[in-house]
Amino acid sequence: MSNATELIHSIPVDPLTGAISVPIYQTSTYVQDAPGVNKGYDYARSNNPTRGTLEDIIAKLEKGTVGIAFGSGLAAIDAVVKLLKAGDEILAVDDIYGGAFRLFTHIYEKFGIKVNYVDTTNAENVFNAVTPKTKLIWLETPTNPTLKVSDIEAIAKIAKANACLLCVDNTFASPALQQPLSLGADLVIHSATKYLGGHSDLIAGLVVTKEKELGEKIKFIQNASGAILAPFDSWLVIRGIETLHLRVQQHCRNAQAVAEFLEIHPAIDKVYYPGLKTHLNHDIAKKQSKGFGGIVSFTLKNDTQEAATAFVTSTNYFKLAESLGGVKSLLCHPAHMTHKSIPAEKRRAAGVADSLIRLSVGLEDVEDLIADLEQAFVKLESEKKNYAFQN
Repeated sequence: MSNATELIHSIPVDPLTGAISVPIYQTSTYVQDAPGVNKGYDYARSNNPTRGTLEDIIAKLEKGTVGIAFGSGLAAIDAVVKLLKAGDEILAVDDIYGGAFRLFTHIYEKFGIKVNYVDTTNAENVFNAVTPKTKLIWLETPTNPTLKVSDIEAIAKIAKANACLLCVDNTFASPALQQPLSLGADLVIHSATKYLGGHSDLIAGLVVTKEKELGEKIKFIQNASGAILAPFDSWLVIRGIETLHLRVQQHCRNAQAVAEFLEIHPAIDKVYYPGLKTHLNHDIAKKQSKGFGGIVSFTLKNDTQEAATAFVTSTNYFKLAESLGGVKSLLCHPAHMTHKSIPAEKRRAAGVADSLIRLSVGLEDVEDLIADLEQAFVKLESEKKNYAFQN
């Protein structure tokens, strides 16, 4: 069965009515026949049929056993970290999403969970950094925002040899391109706000586990902590999954064209996109993914926050906003936006330069997107000349 067919037919027909669209069970509780005797549902925090359908769908798409849906991507990350205890350590990718860094540093370190950051693009770095206290290895691949790619299979072997869990944030790739559990990971997380939802109209998080026992632990945390995904938002994610395969194909095509345009532009210092042969781990990305995704990042030769701000406020089709993975193209300046919570020194050491700009390449006509970027470069050059003339 092809990816596209599997994606579409992972969404079941309603067995009660035959409805082709999954029903939205907008209820907080369920009538019981007697105390403790029910139809499989007692309270909506613990279980909801719409949310349950989404959880089954994402487990199937990620080749896992248990899916668990949360109110945000960060709530999903939070649930995974709650598997640990004081004294445990996390070994995390250095170029990490700012929200995850904030959660690890400002919430969990005060509870005695230490986080060590390492460049995971070389599996040997991971091998050398693991300690007896390391209980969780945390990967993003590709990373946010410099699109670093890590060898999931190689790092999974290191995790297994050291009795560590391996969790992979698969948000940027989505199960349409990459399935980390099949490569040896124990857990996958998603900000379903991004490609899975696909329309910039919801906030959601998902966890999928390879083994049932681990999934039951996360499910217990979901119920005990209560950060559940609402029925309507669950339905929105299901609706987004119906077109995931088609959308991701176009995102990849557009992003490749944009990256190739940027790679030869005179105003650019570096372009970060796994689909370019110049990318550090292009071959690994090619091996473990079916495509290279819709995110492109780049730095300007004028490596200043002022230059980056001037650029991101000069585009028309690329809208300046947080988030990514929607139909409409977005751009952001990570140093000022998504990664502002990471100290500047640590941010720069991980490769997030002051002028780095992240593009979420949407589904518009790619010629229009390239023209939009070009006119922003022209404006940037014009402002530079005007400033030089005035001084």
